[in-house]
Amino acid sequence: MSQSKTAGPVPEDKKAEEEQQARSPREIRLVMIGLVVTMLLAMLDNLIVGTAMPTIVGDLGGAEHLSWVVTSYTLATAASTPIWGKLGDLYGRKGTFLTSIVIFLVGSALSGLSQNMNELIGFRALQGLGAGGLMVGVMSIMGALVPPRDRGKYQGMFAAVMALATIGGPLVGGFITDHLSWHWTFYINLPLGVIALAVVVVTLKLPKVRNNARIDYLGAILLTTGITSLVLITTWGGQQYAWGSKQILGLAALAAASLIAFCYVEQRVEEPMLPLSLFKNLNFTLVSIIGFVVGFVMFGSTVFLPLFQQIVQGASATNSGLLLMPMMFGMLIVSLVVGQAVTKTGKYRIFPIIGTVVMGGGMLLLSTMDTETTSFVSACWMIVLGAGMGFLMQITMLVAQNSVELKDMGVASSTATLFRTIGGSFGVALFGALFNNRVTETMKERGGDHPAAGGMKNPGQMSPAELRKLDPGIQDAYHHAVANGMHTVFLWGAAVAVIAIAAAVFMREVPLRGAGKQEQPAEASLEAAAI
Repeated sequence: MSQSKTAGPVPEDKKAEEEQQARSPREIRLVMIGLVVTMLLAMLDNLIVGTAMPTIVGDLGGAEHLSWVVTSYTLATAASTPIWGKLGDLYGRKGTFLTSIVIFLVGSALSGLSQNMNELIGFRALQGLGAGGLMVGVMSIMGALVPPRDRGKYQGMFAAVMALATIGGPLVGGFITDHLSWHWTFYINLPLGVIALAVVVVTLKLPKVRNNARIDYLGAILLTTGITSLVLITTWGGQQYAWGSKQILGLAALAAASLIAFCYVEQRVEEPMLPLSLFKNLNFTLVSIIGFVVGFVMFGSTVFLPLFQQIVQGASATNSGLLLMPMMFGMLIVSLVVGQAVTKTGKYRIFPIIGTVVMGGGMLLLSTMDTETTSFVSACWMIVLGAGMGFLMQITMLVAQNSVELKDMGVASSTATLFRTIGGSFGVALFGALFNNRVTETMKERGGDHPAAGGMKNPGQMSPAELRKLDPGIQDAYHHAVANGMHTVFLWGAAVAVIAIAAAVFMREVPLRGAGKQEQPAEASLEAAAI
């Protein structure tokens, strides 16, 4: 049996399918405006903060905690994602969606008020708690409104907001960093968030849902504990503690125990937080793996590419944001083409295969960058990487949602989002550890006995302006160190992409719901994709 175990009756799922077909294109487009505004809110934050991070760390100090500014956000997002998805399925998606927006805005305001790195890390965690419901809400609501076969008609709206965010986000973040206070990288979320709230309240009309089933709090606690332990292992291992230390081994034991207990609990509760039965569906399992790798690659690239551009290529924070545009344009254009192709043909299996191969190739090309690499060459390699992700971004969610009944849309969306978020958290943590180790080793080799050489472990240790004040010899050594660190990061990224390629090859072509005469009942589609 490939369906998840739920308390909701099957007739409600049939009713939801009828409501999908009854909505007019104009009604759906109005709702999509609210959804894309919220997506813009979520995407802008990551891109603005990522571009401004070197300056933020230079102002607040505590550079050794640089990765935690990102990790706390992604960790809170990952931990809250399945909860938001399940709450939406049980109690209604609109209410939980609006609540997540409010929490995100409160976290944004407090992050902007931070006076030290510890405060920033804590408030970013609160912000991440709200962010966990933003993308899940957007995707699950879209899944409830539009059949998978028809998504390509509306995918252009999401692609357009992706372009706006990816072009405007780094540019706005860089402008704020260069000309205003970095605090505004967080305050800018507030007016946009108010607009998002207003649009969603007015345009989104969903039937009220009430389910008396109990929330799986124990499962949520165990899953959060397991995820936290794993991320701490990747963050601290080889850095703050040796890999064989009692701290790391203890975390490994805690992670294993928590996840094993989580699997035990999920098989016995009425409403599991993350139904393990979903993974009996072959396609759902495979797209979860692919989503993990996409998050791993995307988050790592977004965080580390601006560092390379600012430190090695000498770009300002504003220019480094603009130089990320090739990757985003590649993602945008390919995503648009793929969306229309899926709607027209109903076929999708070939796109994950092409996408994972191209994504791996892009990471491999980026690993060849050194101190002599021009901005034009790095832009070409970023286009390749962006194109690969463009094949995958929408397809992974579409396949996940097509693999479950409509009444489970929230938990399917949250699970797919969870894997991508966890992948991003692991990517930033692991890439950060590899990068810092490589930078430190290169500085020891090239910096010699100079007192400044031993103190720099990553480019977040100081701002680019402070780096320029050092002796030319140390600057040159540091440029090579950062380039070597990037080589290691992207080479490992290419290796991880091989896992996604293997998963894509084994994916099956299951007819998409909403395909007219080609459409099969949801149960038939599920059985066709099940192991």
